[in-house]
Amino acid sequence: MTDDPHSDLNPALDPADGVTEPEHAPRSVDRRTFVMMSLAAAAAASPLAVDAARAQGSGAGAEARVQPAPAQTARPAPPPPVPLGNGEAPALQFQPYPGGTGAMMERLARERGRAAFDRAVFDVEPWQGAVPASDDEIAFLPAHRLSALIKARRLTSTRLTEIYLARLKRLDPILLCAVTIMEDQARAEAAKADAEIKAGKYRGPLHGLPYGLKDIFSTKGVPTTWGSPDFERRIIDEDAEVAVRLREAGAVLIAKLATGLFAQNDQWFRGRTNNPWNLVQGSSGSSAGPASATAAGCVAFSIGTETQGSIVSPSLRCGLSALRPTFGRVSRVGGMTLAWSMDRVGPICRTVEDCAMVFNAVHGVDEKDPSTVTAPFHFDRTVKLASLRIGVDPNAPKELVDKLRELGATLREVGPRPTVAGLVSGLSVEDAAAFDAYVQWKAKETGLDLASLPEDYGRGRGAGRGTAGAAAGRGGEDGPPPSPMAPADWNPRFVSGRTTRAFEYLQGQRRRYLLVQQWAEYMKDLDMFIGSPSADIGANAQTGHPCVVVPYKFDVPQQGGGRGRGGAPAEPPPELKPQPICAVIVGNLFADDLILSVAHQFQVNTDVHLKHPVL
Repeated sequence: MTDDPHSDLNPALDPADGVTEPEHAPRSVDRRTFVMMSLAAAAAASPLAVDAARAQGSGAGAEARVQPAPAQTARPAPPPPVPLGNGEAPALQFQPYPGGTGAMMERLARERGRAAFDRAVFDVEPWQGAVPASDDEIAFLPAHRLSALIKARRLTSTRLTEIYLARLKRLDPILLCAVTIMEDQARAEAAKADAEIKAGKYRGPLHGLPYGLKDIFSTKGVPTTWGSPDFERRIIDEDAEVAVRLREAGAVLIAKLATGLFAQNDQWFRGRTNNPWNLVQGSSGSSAGPASATAAGCVAFSIGTETQGSIVSPSLRCGLSALRPTFGRVSRVGGMTLAWSMDRVGPICRTVEDCAMVFNAVHGVDEKDPSTVTAPFHFDRTVKLASLRIGVDPNAPKELVDKLRELGATLREVGPRPTVAGLVSGLSVEDAAAFDAYVQWKAKETGLDLASLPEDYGRGRGAGRGTAGAAAGRGGEDGPPPSPMAPADWNPRFVSGRTTRAFEYLQGQRRRYLLVQQWAEYMKDLDMFIGSPSADIGANAQTGHPCVVVPYKFDVPQQGGGRGRGGAPAEPPPELKPQPICAVIVGNLFADDLILSVAHQFQVNTDVHLKHPVL
């Protein structure tokens, strides 16, 4: 950096580490030679070298040969480190393609030319027939059908926006899905969309569609809370990149939707976000609000995020269609960072085609997010299933597998996915770094000395992504005592990563790359596979593979068992009503379009996605 007083030194060396370049070292010396020169200089100045020289002779001659090093002039104290917030990216970037992003780009250019990097045009099929009579029927239409109505000028954005605003205000008290309902802004944007469409300035299939944004994304003039009471009134006066792209596509932002505390589970400062199908259940997390609002017909579609399951889990819980994209396909700029090498942004919708329509507008390179890449995306409603290499795990949902086979797919059984012994997720280190400023603030507030944390501080407490992890962070009768960094109103998991040794973190990332390579080998003859609904979430958080969530049957959800405190029987689970039950299709890297196309083929030949909760 230009304000570094040591910037004239070899940039590969850090004076703070006690290693500096020899005074007269030539600037063009190669790395190996320079290292050897440095070692020789260090050895010559060591006490052992002095003793050895003295042993070779005596008197003034010997002493003259070994003179003590002159005292060094004290350097001025360096300036304090540049302060870091939550979002500044590290120099190291995760690349899911095993050969690196550069190799992938070169292959794409060789195979497809410039067209590989052009955004595809997404056309919706024209509306046919009468417009639904009731507001409720309109509210639950898939987003791509609403798009067709708006394009045909048989439905205005203003009317649709008023329908969704009314539903949000009526249902939010029981769902707790919205943090901020943006009435004035939504009405203004809807009126603008109607005027543009009337004037023939149609922007595309998202034009005029009201949507909701997970409340970890910043938006001008509106609070961005991250689910925390500490930030309930905090305004980050800028628009996240995904919000900018959706606005440019003509979409209408009507609400900031709830997320669990710092993107963990479905609990936030006003309470628990609920599943519209079964109000006795939370909607899971951490994209709790987007899933709940979409399933309840309060928005046309929503935007969620995932680090380790936060798109997949609430979509499964609320019976929706969703896409967790390949890592790096959508910009995270303006969103709360948990892990630079894992965070992803994706659509949560009522149909698979809706997911494809939204994703087509938001994917692609953003120079402000160095993880992003552009790769081809061509959603194919009539893809030939027999031409695709689809694997099936023995635990895959039978109804989905049988229907795909009936539709012409040739399926092959696949075995267990690769694992790497000793692999430890780097999530705790990344989120500790991302939340360093916040942790220091809370440490000062709670009187905790961060400089004297024990090495195992906080490990195993609050590191999970779900309700169990959050409960563990608060302690219990049979668990570890509560952490002083875990009062009820904030998350302790940002502390444990502060004591992880750099060596351990780097070794973990090396093992992670071994896992990436092994998954590449596993998937080399597959376009996708169908597993059990959430079996591969943890592995794919490390490897960056995409998946699509798709409802495949209507039934009463299964509930897990478990034990209460002290090994006592757990409370009996609440009685649940039938709702859509979802499967997950995992794709090869950058095969987002293929998995959506296959899921769409299944969906249009079934009717589960047409059902909706009665609220």
